[in-house]
Amino acid sequence: MPAVKAVFDDIRATRKSDFVNNFWRGLANDPASLKRVWEQLKAVMVADSAIDPLTKEMIYIAVSTANGCSYCIHSHTAAARAKGMTDAQHGELVSIIGLAGQTNHLVTAMQIPVDPQFEVR
Repeated sequence: MPAVKAVFDDIRATRKSDFVNNFWRGLANDPASLKRVWEQLKAVMVADSAIDPLTKEMIYIAVSTANGCSYCIHSHTAAARAKGMTDAQHGELVSIIGLAGQTNHLVTAMQIPVDPQFEVR
């Protein structure tokens, strides 16, 4: 299918790799979704921005952990390691994720009201 081939070719060129992972292969069943999601990913994860590429991958790991997506945790951990994440950084990240999960559940269970100073304006 030409639309799928075009996206796969762009994935390969953007990532400078012949590897197209299972996520993209799964999305290929719906070429419009494949293209849309790839374009979104490039705009957020690949384009130059105020957040460096390693930090973006680490955020993705944290959100994927919170959402329980094992595939995403594995793929973005591999990407973060490729971008230079050390074992020490990974260990600290996992500690932060665990602590945030614990304190989030405590606040929710205890129904702690938001301090007025923390209100988003």
